Amino acid sequence: MSFFIPAAFAEGAAPAVGPAGSGFEWVFLVGFLVIFYLMIWRPQAKRAKEHKGLIGGLQKGDEVVTSGGIAGKVSKVSDDFVVIEVSDTVELKIQKVAIAASLPKGTLKAI
Repeated sequence: MSFFIPAAFAEGAAPAVGPAGSGFEWVFLVGFLVIFYLMIWRPQAKRAKEHKGLIGGLQKGDEVVTSGGIAGKVSKVSDDFVVIEVSDTVELKIQKVAIAASLPKGTLKAI
């Protein structure tokens, strides 16, 4: 609470000394940042890069699974949307970002 005392009253007092730190606090801070980078940032960026590559490489005839669990074959690709053929008579129009994974060819016939 000494910061409330005006300078005129504290003139004769000894100068305040902060806590004696050995600089070891920086090791914890740097260690925390390294762990944050290795466990959170890097894997997240890797997954985002893989998903972007998956979405960018979609072509007609690819078999995909959406994030909602719908499996189908891509029948039409536009800029933001994909038309997925779920059965012979059912086609669904979904956003590209909703594609979760690409399946190997022939997987839908085996299901």
